[in-house]
Amino acid sequence: MADYLNRDMQCEGLLECLHGLKDLDRECFMVLTQSTEPLTVDEVADRVERERSTAYRSIQRLLQSGLLQKEQVNYDHGGYYHVYRPTDPDEIADDMQAKLNEWYAMMGQLIQEFRNKYEERVEQVAAE
Repeated sequence: MADYLNRDMQCEGLLECLHGLKDLDRECFMVLTQSTEPLTVDEVADRVERERSTAYRSIQRLLQSGLLQKEQVNYDHGGYYHVYRPTDPDEIADDMQAKLNEWYAMMGQLIQEFRNKYEERVEQVAAE
């Protein structure tokens, strides 16, 4: 926690901090945000210079975090493939704000528990 507070954090650092993203996840996310159109896993893999399976795992983490949207594109003669695009920035920001609020509330509860626990001990020692 102290390390995060002391770092010169960029907005991408929030993605790492709040969503637990890895370096490759951030790199894939940046590729997708810089693209003017949705990309396939193969296109992302080419741009980050990684194997398809490695890029696919990263994209799955981004999907689970809510940072990407998946769309199905159908071929005219049957079959389909998927493309990925970033989630709307406002949705991502709202989600991050909600996660921060939850974390803040949880930390407040833990601090109060700490205070109560040690006040009781101090009072017990003073009474003896």
